[in-house]
Amino acid sequence: MRKLLLLAAVAAISAQATSFYLTVAGLGGEPEYDQRFTGWASDLNKALAGEAGAKVELLSGKDATKANIQAKLSAIAAQAKADDTLMVLFIGHGSYDDIDYKLNIPGQDISASELNDALNKIAARQTVVLTTSGSGGAIKKLQKDKRVIISATKSGSERNATVFARFWVEAFRDGSADTDKNQTLTALEAYKYAKLKTKDYFDTQKRLATEHPLLEDTGKGEGEADPSAGNGQGLLAGRFPVLHLGSASAIASTPAKQALLKRKDDLETSIDELKYRKAATDQPTYNKQMQGLLLELAKVQASLDQ
Repeated sequence: MRKLLLLAAVAAISAQATSFYLTVAGLGGEPEYDQRFTGWASDLNKALAGEAGAKVELLSGKDATKANIQAKLSAIAAQAKADDTLMVLFIGHGSYDDIDYKLNIPGQDISASELNDALNKIAARQTVVLTTSGSGGAIKKLQKDKRVIISATKSGSERNATVFARFWVEAFRDGSADTDKNQTLTALEAYKYAKLKTKDYFDTQKRLATEHPLLEDTGKGEGEADPSAGNGQGLLAGRFPVLHLGSASAIASTPAKQALLKRKDDLETSIDELKYRKAATDQPTYNKQMQGLLLELAKVQASLDQ
């Protein structure tokens, strides 16, 4: 009898759902973007490090090629079961040519159609988060039953660099993002947090918003800025766990880490402000100020990574 109970317990453990994560940080094109994209990806991986049973993959820099992305997704397809979950996150610059969306990566870019082909081979429940410019143009290509799609922009024509990724990652370390306080951050909660933070960012900067996030999880909609029972969006995303907060709070659990995170946020805002003023700043002054900000940001990131 004891042996049977032991075998049953082992079987139950082996049958537990697995959470798969793939984060891709694409090309920045400029040093400040390269540094920020890899920094955000690193921050997310640290937040995910304590997630029990999770399989976390990161591709950035020269490794973020189409072949490597497709290989990682193929490997997940070979392992994932129907009750597993997968979150794919794209950080970087995107483009849209009125036909298809593409993520800017080393070598040949990967398109939404190619991503869709790879995802369709994976049995797990999926959330695809495209935090790049032009990402709204990917919704039609990617939408599918039981798949959550989140984009930083409402269309492919919003082509400015986005800040949505910054706040999406922040949701994974800020306990207030878990609005129902059940210690499980859902895709819907993370979306709402990042969307509100993005709006506040542009309001604080007194600038016209150049990105408008959307969520689509019905498999047939255009995406909604404010998912609700009224428009039918958000039900699947509200049931999709992306993080169990109790196991991943170390990144912001000490005053020293909290101070570093606050300094990083301030530096990134200063970088955005400087870029916004670039046309009105002489090039030597701009270069000197940007280099100083990037140097300090690198030091803060290194301290966070320790």
